[in-house]
Amino acid sequence: MSRSDTMMADGHGAGFFVRLRSDWLSGDRSRLARLLIGVLVLVTAIMFCASIMTGAADASLSNVMRGVLGLNDIEQVLSVRDRIIILDIRLPRAVLGLMVGASLAVSGVVMQGLFRNPLADPGLVGVSSGASLGAVLMIVLGSSVFGPLFAVFGFYTLPVAAFFGGLATTLLLYRIATRSGQTSVATMLLAGIALGALAGAVTGVLIFVADDKQLRDLTFWGLGSLAGANWTKIVAAGPIILLSLAVVPFLARGLNALTLGEAAAFHMGIPVQRVKNIAIVSVAAATGASVAVSGGIGFVGIVVPHVLRLVIGPDHRYLLPASALLGGTLLIFADMIARTIVPPAELPIGIITAFAGAPFFLWILLRGRSHMDL
Repeated sequence: MSRSDTMMADGHGAGFFVRLRSDWLSGDRSRLARLLIGVLVLVTAIMFCASIMTGAADASLSNVMRGVLGLNDIEQVLSVRDRIIILDIRLPRAVLGLMVGASLAVSGVVMQGLFRNPLADPGLVGVSSGASLGAVLMIVLGSSVFGPLFAVFGFYTLPVAAFFGGLATTLLLYRIATRSGQTSVATMLLAGIALGALAGAVTGVLIFVADDKQLRDLTFWGLGSLAGANWTKIVAAGPIILLSLAVVPFLARGLNALTLGEAAAFHMGIPVQRVKNIAIVSVAAATGASVAVSGGIGFVGIVVPHVLRLVIGPDHRYLLPASALLGGTLLIFADMIARTIVPPAELPIGIITAFAGAPFFLWILLRGRSHMDL
C-alpha cells in the first residue's frame, strides 16, 4: 500500500471516530449503539466458546467447535469422557447462562422504562420473590405435602412451582394495581415491594422448619447457580424465555415514549395500557422462568442496563438487544469464575454477581445523590 493510500485509509478511520465523537456530543448515539451491538455479538460468541472450553477436560477448541458444528464426526475428534463433559454439562450450562443473563438484563430494561427509574428491577415487583417462594415450598414440603405433583411433573416440579409462584405474585400485583382498566405504576411498585416482603417472610418460615439437607439445598439455590443446567431445564424454560425476548423489542417505541410520561405517550398515539400489559407479562414470564432454573441471581437487571444507558443512551431500540447480549455475556463470565475460583468446589454464581453488582449499585446511589446536591 502506498503512502497516499495509507493516509487515505487513516483518514477514513479517523473520520469514522470523529463522526462517533460528534454524534456523542450532539446526543445522537445511534451509530455508536450499532457499533457496540456488533462488538457485543463478537464478544458473546467468544465468551460462549470460552465457557465450553473452561474446565479440566483436555479438548482443544478446534476439535470441540468442529464436532459441535458437525464439520467432523464428533466421535473421532473427542473421547467419550470429553463428549459427555462438553455436550451434556458445559454446553447446556453455557446456553442456559446466556438465556438467563439475557432475560434478567432485558427484564431490567423493561422495568426501568416502565417505572421511568434507572434503579427499577424485576425483583421490585415481587416476581423473583414469588418464584423463590414456589421453589422453596417444593423443596421443604414437596415430598410430604405435594407428593402427587412430583408424581405428575417429576423433574419439572421445581421449575413449574417456581414459575407459577412468580406468575401468581404478578397476577395478584396486577389485580391490586389495576382499577377501571388502568394500571397505576406507582401503586404497582409499592405493592410489589410489599408482596416481595410477604413472600420473603413465608420463605423464612419454611427455611426455619427445613432439615439440614434441605437447608443446604435452599442456601445453594437461593444464592443462584447454573450447576444443575441440562437440556431438560433448557427445554422447560427456554421457550418461555425466548418468547419473552422476542416480544419485548416491539415495546421499544412505547417505552421510549413513556420516558416523557404516560400522558405525553398517549397523545403521541401510544396504546399505553397495552404496552404496560405486555411489558408486565413479559417480565413475569422471563424472570419467573429464569429464577425457576437458576435460583436467585441479583444485580444483573440493574447493572447491565445502567452501564449501557451511560454509553449508548436511553433509546430502547438499541438498549434492549445490547442488554440481552451483555447480560448473557456477563452471566457466562460470572459462571466461569464461579466454577474455577475455588476448585474442585463451586461458588454460587449469585455471590459473584453480588460482589460485582453491590458496589456498582452504591456508586449509582452516590452519583445520583451528588447530582441532586448540586
